Amino acid sequence: MTAIDRGSLSDWRRIGAAVDVEPYGELAEQLTTALDLAEDAGVVAALRRRLAASQDRVARSLVAHRLNENTARFGGTAAAFARALGTSPSRMSTYLRGTVTPSAAVLVKAELIAESAARRREAVRPSSAPAAGPD
Repeated sequence: MTAIDRGSLSDWRRIGAAVDVEPYGELAEQLTTALDLAEDAGVVAALRRRLAASQDRVARSLVAHRLNENTARFGGTAAAFARALGTSPSRMSTYLRGTVTPSAAVLVKAELIAESAARRREAVRPSSAPAAGPD
């Protein structure tokens, strides 16, 4: 509380840097509680923006990671996966880089398509069972 209300720019930068490291951790929870009680509206607003930006960065990164995993599970090119998903290759590229975050519905659809493609590949994969010998 003291660092928020009576601190300096260097104090606020340290708080922001700590939140960047773990924006959903215990420190972030403590900061949220402290910001609810703090008096300096300007500092409160700035730190809330910093926390939100850090949380958004982590969420975007996780969504992009999941989409990249699903693209690999799909077994084709990113362009082919985009077509199966019903989007353009250029839009898919923005999803995979994390510059655009798709809706939850698109993410779920991507996971279902990738799972279905993986199951189809498993179904057609030749069995590794030994061949039967002559009778």
